[in-house]
Amino acid sequence: MGDSRPVYQRIADDLRRRIDEGELSVGDRIPSRAELKRAYAASDQTVDRAVRVLKAAGYASGQFGRGVFVSDRVPIGALVRSTAAVDSPLAARLSVPDAGSAGGAPDLAWEAVSTTTAAPADIAVRLGLTPGERVMCTRYEYLADRRPLQLATSWEPLALTEGTDVVFPERGPYARRGVRGRFAAIGIRVVHAREIVGSRPATSPEAEALGCAPGQCVTAVERTHYDAEERPVETSDTVVLGDRWRLEYDIAFTQDNPAMAQDSAASA
Repeated sequence: MGDSRPVYQRIADDLRRRIDEGELSVGDRIPSRAELKRAYAASDQTVDRAVRVLKAAGYASGQFGRGVFVSDRVPIGALVRSTAAVDSPLAARLSVPDAGSAGGAPDLAWEAVSTTTAAPADIAVRLGLTPGERVMCTRYEYLADRRPLQLATSWEPLALTEGTDVVFPERGPYARRGVRGRFAAIGIRVVHAREIVGSRPATSPEAEALGCAPGQCVTAVERTHYDAEERPVETSDTVVLGDRWRLEYDIAFTQDNPAMAQDSAASA
C-alpha cells in the first residue's frame, strides 16, 4: 500500500527522522530547496511548507542568506515550582545541569515595564472585575545566561494597590518581593494560587522575543493569586519554550485534611 501522507508531510517527517537519528546534527545545514525538490519530485511550495513545519516544531531555524540549520532541542533544564521558591515571574527556581561558565547556577536577570490600563475582558473575568476597570499591567522578559527563558504579563487591580508603596511591582521599597510579600505589606494575606498549564503555538511577537519560529510550541501558564476571602488579587500569563524547558511541581501533602484522616483511618 502506498504512502498516503501529503508530500510536504513526508518530507518533514523524513527530515525529523534524520535529525532524531543523528544523521543531521545540531548546526548542520538542512538540504536546500533545490536538493529537496529533486529528492522528492516536489514543487517549491511543497518544499517550503515542509520546512515551515520543521521550523514550527523547533527542529530547524533559518539564517538569512545562509539557509536553514538544525536547532538545538536538548532541554535546558526545569523550572521547579514550589511554595518555597523565590517569587520570580513564574515563582520558580531553576534546575539546570552544568549551567554557567563554571558549572554553577545560571546568571538570572529580568526586565519589567509597568503601565496602567483598562482590564481586557478575559482578565477582568479572572480578577472578578468589571471590564474596563483599571489595572496595573507589568510585562516581564526573563533571561538565564542571557538566553531567553520566559515571558510573563501580570495584572493587578488598581483598586487594591493605587496610592500604596506596592503599586509598581518592580519599583519602590517592596520591588521584587513577589506577590505574597508585596500584598502582605498593605495588609492583604495571599493564601494560595491556582495555575492552568497548556500548550499553544507561539505568536510572532513571542517568537521574536524567545528566539524561536512563529507557530513553534510554547508552554503557557495562567496563574491567579487569591487572598483569604478567595478574592483574586493578581493574575498572570507566562510563556516558555515548550521544547527547551520543563515545568516541575513540588506537591506538599498536609496531615490536617479531615477527609485524608478519615481515609487513613478506614484503611488502617
